[in-house]
Amino acid sequence: MTHYEEVNVHGYDEFNTAVSDRKGKDIFAYFSGDKDANGKSWCPDCVKAEPVVRGELRHLPEGSVFIYCQVGDRPYWKDPYNEFKKTLKLSAVPTLLRYGTPQKLVEDECFRSDLVRMMFTED
Repeated sequence: MTHYEEVNVHGYDEFNTAVSDRKGKDIFAYFSGDKDANGKSWCPDCVKAEPVVRGELRHLPEGSVFIYCQVGDRPYWKDPYNEFKKTLKLSAVPTLLRYGTPQKLVEDECFRSDLVRMMFTED
């Protein structure tokens, strides 16, 4: 039995709904490029980062929420006006963030388990 809730969403609207359904909870969100039918993302850094981030999930705070969000296909992501870039101010995938705080890890920072663990365990 895990001590956190994992939610898998696709696209900005689903992400937004997942967040508003869990108001008041400690939310961590991981943003990745879409995966194909074989479960492989078009974003090589996302492929590399996911096992690192998942390896640290056991350090998530009690009762927190982990949202795994696929941001869309490459052309959508490359659009500088997409919702993730405009509204959430994401600059790259993969990004791991503590929702509602300035804390975030971007691209190769997500390859470092020590940084991921620090984000999950810091108050």
